[in-house]
Amino acid sequence: MKKALLTFVLFTIACIVITAQTDIISKYKKTSAMIPMRDGVKLYTVVLSPVDAKTPLPILMQRTPYGASIPIPDDTTIETKLLGNILATGGYIFIYQDIRGKYKSEGFMQIHEPLLHAVKKGAIDESTDTWDTVDWLIKNIPNNNGKAGIYGISYPGWLALVGSVDPHPALKASSEQACMGDLFLGDDFHHNGAFRLSYGMEYSYEVEFDKTTDSDFPFPQYDLFDWYLKLGSLKNINSKYFQNKIPTWNSFVKHPAYDNYWQTNSPLNYVSSPQIPQLHVGGYYDQEDINGPQLMYNHMEKKDTFNRNFIVLGPWNHGQWGGGKADSLGKISFESKTGIWFRELQKKWFDYWLKGIGDGKFTEANCFQTGSNQWKSYNTWPPKEATIKKLYAGANHTASFSKPLTSNRYETYISDPAKPVPYRTLPIEATYGEGSRWRSWQVEDQRFVYTRPDVVSFTMDSLTADLTVTGKIKAHLFASTSGTDADWIVKLIDVYPAIYEQSLSMSGYQLPVAMEVFRGRFQKSFSNPQPLVSGKPAEFIIDLHDINHTFKKGHHLMIQIQSTWFPLIDRNPQKFIPNIFEANESDYIKATQKIYYATEYPTYIELPVMN
Repeated sequence: MKKALLTFVLFTIACIVITAQTDIISKYKKTSAMIPMRDGVKLYTVVLSPVDAKTPLPILMQRTPYGASIPIPDDTTIETKLLGNILATGGYIFIYQDIRGKYKSEGFMQIHEPLLHAVKKGAIDESTDTWDTVDWLIKNIPNNNGKAGIYGISYPGWLALVGSVDPHPALKASSEQACMGDLFLGDDFHHNGAFRLSYGMEYSYEVEFDKTTDSDFPFPQYDLFDWYLKLGSLKNINSKYFQNKIPTWNSFVKHPAYDNYWQTNSPLNYVSSPQIPQLHVGGYYDQEDINGPQLMYNHMEKKDTFNRNFIVLGPWNHGQWGGGKADSLGKISFESKTGIWFRELQKKWFDYWLKGIGDGKFTEANCFQTGSNQWKSYNTWPPKEATIKKLYAGANHTASFSKPLTSNRYETYISDPAKPVPYRTLPIEATYGEGSRWRSWQVEDQRFVYTRPDVVSFTMDSLTADLTVTGKIKAHLFASTSGTDADWIVKLIDVYPAIYEQSLSMSGYQLPVAMEVFRGRFQKSFSNPQPLVSGKPAEFIIDLHDINHTFKKGHHLMIQIQSTWFPLIDRNPQKFIPNIFEANESDYIKATQKIYYATEYPTYIELPVMN
């Protein structure tokens, strides 16, 4: 949800961006206004208007909790090339607005509150605030053509999604990008019920500690791995630091299961169909909101009777497509400027819906294929042509497409909450702190944990031909624990050849194609957690999300499994506690984990393989 990913414009005001395209609009003028909402609350709004437009132009808006102010006086004129935005060259009236309760806007804000206006008469929410803003803009901004669009990345992406629910008649198109989806099942604060500790703590403090700015938690050290470990039980957050003053953290503590609070707060509850054209945009390596665009596209597609629901998935981290070339991430090259490709598509999208330029024939799904490094187009997403193949864990740490034929086989390891597996190499910097590698950790070489005794791996023989996997992959993990609760982290990894001639430094690289965690207590129900039966094998079905990846000839497929992922995920006590946020230090115990690869308990990953 981070602010650094908000802008296609704001952070480039002070930078000259050279483009090959001749500007049609040469200058913009900045003004601002306090726009009144229906309840009297006023929202601070920045307007960038073309000063030399020859025809009326559409309005294109972003709403944000991260600060909409542009640090120049009102009535200042800005050259278009300073905006660094391909959309600006063709001419739009750009709007940036602080949502209620943040920065210069009036009112109160709490993270990601649900839409209520449809079920509660007179309720105010982000949908009604968007409606009121569009209405005021259409009536008060000179030289607009009566059409508006909304877009944004991360939290502004969610605002674009909910702003398109029961939209103002003038709102004609939306693009939610890196939008958070369900915050208990798969984005930001929890994944499959497992709490995302470092991000959840740092982000809730950042947004809610001070309404007038973003706040960095005052950590006393740079490497936070030991700090989080010494923190101990989660109940120490409030007793030692927050003192119950961070509303969203208090909600975490009060709602440790998928109860009515989380269900009501889920976009699955209050967004049903695309009421205006919607372009969902997401990244395979989004470290914050990997699930939202995939989840909401598929949810809304079920009711897309007018063919106005579309998706773009790329090889990106959180919002990487918003600026720059996006031709690589970490050590992984994509061999093309995927960010520029996307921004040209985005321009075509808004130019058509808001200006009537083009034929409007947009591909249902544009999904970059990693490995082969090509853009692919599909009529449905996921594509229906894929055939499911099962990659099984096997004896002697092997993997294959053949089901195990032997009974009572398993690998064993000890999971110790006092010695958790780090989710990336140390140091663990503050999420948005100086030098943080948070943005690229999801493509980090997994060899740093490969030899740990509490991590097990199953590797396939080298491929004799390319293997393309496109669509949703699911892990079927058969496991048991000597405790009564457990976390399971499953990774699908592309292992490079031992000698990789294209780049020797990448030889043996373990590239995680997909990774996910599952908190064992939710095996039967996310709403009604139950203790696991100690020593009893059970099946855990884990959604590893949508991918589009070609495993190249000579590479290996690997399944990797562990039970801690720290401090990304809080430490599971491994003894069932009704509310882990209230666990005592004595509740944390070692546990013996067994990963089965037996004929009666076959651990495998479903792979949708393209023929």
